[in-house]
Amino acid sequence: MNDSNVILSVKDLVVKFNLRGNVLTAIRGASLDLYEGESLAIVGESGSGKSVFTKAFMGLLDANGWIESGSILYKGEDLAKYKREDDWIKIRGKEFAMVFQEPMTSLNPLRSIGSQVEEAVTLHQRLRGDEAKQKVIEILNDVGIVNPEKRYYQYPHEFSGGMRQRVVIAIAVACNPKILICDEPTTALDVTIQAQILNLLKKLQKKYKLTIIYITHDLGVVANVADRIAVMYAGDIIEIGTCEEVFYNAQHPYTWALLSSLPQLGVKGEDLYSIKGTPPNLFNEIKGDAFAPRNERALKIDFVKRPPYFHVSPTHKAKTWLLHPKAPKVEPPESIKFLRKKWQVMSNE
Repeated sequence: MNDSNVILSVKDLVVKFNLRGNVLTAIRGASLDLYEGESLAIVGESGSGKSVFTKAFMGLLDANGWIESGSILYKGEDLAKYKREDDWIKIRGKEFAMVFQEPMTSLNPLRSIGSQVEEAVTLHQRLRGDEAKQKVIEILNDVGIVNPEKRYYQYPHEFSGGMRQRVVIAIAVACNPKILICDEPTTALDVTIQAQILNLLKKLQKKYKLTIIYITHDLGVVANVADRIAVMYAGDIIEIGTCEEVFYNAQHPYTWALLSSLPQLGVKGEDLYSIKGTPPNLFNEIKGDAFAPRNERALKIDFVKRPPYFHVSPTHKAKTWLLHPKAPKVEPPESIKFLRKKWQVMSNE
């Protein structure tokens, strides 16, 4: 990856909301470069700002939210400066499309599946009549819907949860976007269907040349589909690297905590690990490292000064004072050491 392949560049983005006269800072100076053709997973607890961050790319913030500062550079334009709905309409669908986590609320129960997908085909691919219908059937087939000619005329209530999610993905793909944002696309589905949907997205990415952003709270879900992982906490991206780097060489204590929470690392008969404490109140100004109050390994400086990014490799960086050259040596938890040993064994095989 190099700078010439950057399709989207977000710098120092600050997003705020006005709630009952109080101002909440949902995104606190987050920065991110997205590379063309990659799969990027943004992970973190609920409320960490993942959805708000990506909704800002499409002008989908709630009416009480706004971009305070920072930039969102896409094709030479700063989307953060867009104020009019007409500007955002040029971006939505054609450039960015989003798959939401609850398919039933994304589909109109009174319209057939075919007509809902065809609306996107007509609007964004300029196809009409039989040509549009054939394109819809092709897309429905691509997303794994059996007998699409028949399914075209059916309604959402006639589909299972997994099939409805495939339809929502079909609508997004029908827009022919450059960037596809998948917001918790498998949360409401059982484990078997989750795997099918993720494999489907990988296939669609190749055929339609998509750049995909996955939003999830579960690191385990994206292990096999993400090229890179960005870890988000309290409105900021605190660690980012390749999938292997984040899984097997994590540096931020919050990333350690997320990985330790994976059910796969649980020991039979023992309680699963859970992160102690609660995320900070984003109505208040946060001093130092936002994770410090929950971090057993926190340094004194963590409570005073916000850490900058420290580079671990050309593709891996983290915002933690533990990476400062003068920081004391702090060992990661045993679960992280176990992951690293497992990775070393796999690498040598």
